[in-house]
Amino acid sequence: MTRLFSILPTLFLLPFISHVFAADEPVAIDVEIIKFKFMPQETTIKAGDKVRRINKEKRQYHSVWFEKLGEPEPDYLFPGDTYERVFEKAGDFPYRCGPHPEMTGTVHVQ
Repeated sequence: MTRLFSILPTLFLLPFISHVFAADEPVAIDVEIIKFKFMPQETTIKAGDKVRRINKEKRQYHSVWFEKLGEPEPDYLFPGDTYERVFEKAGDFPYRCGPHPEMTGTVHVQ
């Protein structure tokens, strides 16, 4: 019984200790697409983190096109759709909406 009481504090603290050591887990940042804007327009993340764009428009479709990287325009995001991308390298990654070129954004990766 004494042994159980000596283990209990360790078991109680385990979730808190693991949270401290898991601080370098990849982070997911949400960017909403609403009113023909990427909100926020610019995001800063660490290498290995993910940016998720969510189309919150009621009727409009959009795309998230990294045109300057030489990539083809991806499929459209209809209302409620999401697009996720993990950024492995440091740098600035501008993107735009294919159908609406005035909609722009940038991901800054540290």
